[in-house]
Amino acid sequence: MLNETVFRTEDLPGADRFDYWCERIGRTHAPLDLYSAYAADYQAHQRVLELGALHVWPTTHQSLRYRRTPKLIRQSDPEQYHIGIPLHGTNRISWGNERAVLGAYQIQVYDSSRDVEVNCTNGADLFSGIGIEIPKRLLHLPQNSMDRLFARGMSGREGFGALLIQFLTQLVSDTSCYLPSDGPRLGTVLVDLLSSLFAHTLEADRALPPETRTRSLVLRIRAHVQNNLHDPGLTPTTIAAAHNISISYLHRLFQGEHETVAAWIREQRLERARRDLADPALGSNTIHAIATRWGFTRAADFTRAFRNAYGMPPRDYRQRALLSPAQASLAVSLSTPCQ
Repeated sequence: MLNETVFRTEDLPGADRFDYWCERIGRTHAPLDLYSAYAADYQAHQRVLELGALHVWPTTHQSLRYRRTPKLIRQSDPEQYHIGIPLHGTNRISWGNERAVLGAYQIQVYDSSRDVEVNCTNGADLFSGIGIEIPKRLLHLPQNSMDRLFARGMSGREGFGALLIQFLTQLVSDTSCYLPSDGPRLGTVLVDLLSSLFAHTLEADRALPPETRTRSLVLRIRAHVQNNLHDPGLTPTTIAAAHNISISYLHRLFQGEHETVAAWIREQRLERARRDLADPALGSNTIHAIATRWGFTRAADFTRAFRNAYGMPPRDYRQRALLSPAQASLAVSLSTPCQ
C-alpha cells in the first residue's frame, strides 16, 4: 500500500474538531485562515497519499471558507501549486478584483505565493473533492503561463481533464495494489497528466519536454483503447489513425511499454471477459455474448486465447468461478488424488 495518512474529526471531541482540521489543512496545503458556520462540531475526513514529492488528498467536509493572505504568504510559502477538483459542491473564488464560481469536475489551479479566498460549499450536504499539492519546480511551464491558469476552470469531463480525473479516482479508490515504492512512479504519471492538461489549455505544448509529450501520448492511446475494447475494428491501424501518427511510430511507443499494441489490446479484452464470466449477475449471458461484447467475433479464437491466458477454457473457468464456497471446496477435494 502507498504511504497514506488518514484524519477524521469524528475521532476527536466536538469542541476540538475545527481547530484540529485547520491545523491539518495548514500542514497539508499551506497556512490558511479558515471559517465555517459548522465550526462548533465540524465534520471532515481526509486521506493524504504520498506520491514522491506530490501529495494527493481526497477529502469530504462541511462547508468552509478559507483565505491565503499576504501576511501568511510572508510567514510561510512552500512554493507549490494546489490543484483543487470539487466532485460534489462548488468553489466561489475571490482574488484581487476578480471573481469566479467553479463547480463539480472543474479543475482549478492555485498558487501558494498568491492571496486568494475560496468558499467551498455544497449547501447543507458535505462538500467532497480531491486536492493535489505539487512543487512548482516539477512543472515544465513558465511562471507567466501558470499565472494565466490561476483560478481558471478546466473541464474534467473531456480530454486531458477526463484522463486526469480517471487516474485520480481510480488511484484513491484502492491503493492496496501498490507498494510504497510505486509512489514516485505514480507521481511521475500525475506530473505528466497535469503538464499536458495545462499546456493544452494554454496551447503551449511546445513548452513541454519531448519525454513528457511522449508519455502523455501513450496515456491518451491507452485511454482510447480502454474506451473502445468492444469494437472488433480496434486495431493498431485504427489507433494510429485516431491519433494522427504512423503505425511504425505507434509500435515504437509500445516498445518502451515492453509489450506490443496488439498484445495489450488482447490482454485487456481477455481480462474484461474473465471478469464478466465470474460475475453472477451475468450468469444468464452466453459465453459467446460476453466474448462478442469485448471484441471477439470468433468463438474459436476467444476460447484459444482464453485457454492460453488462464490455463482452461472459458466454460470451465465460469463453472468454477460461479461455484458456491461449499461446492468449490468439494470440487477441490474431489480433484485431489488420494495419498
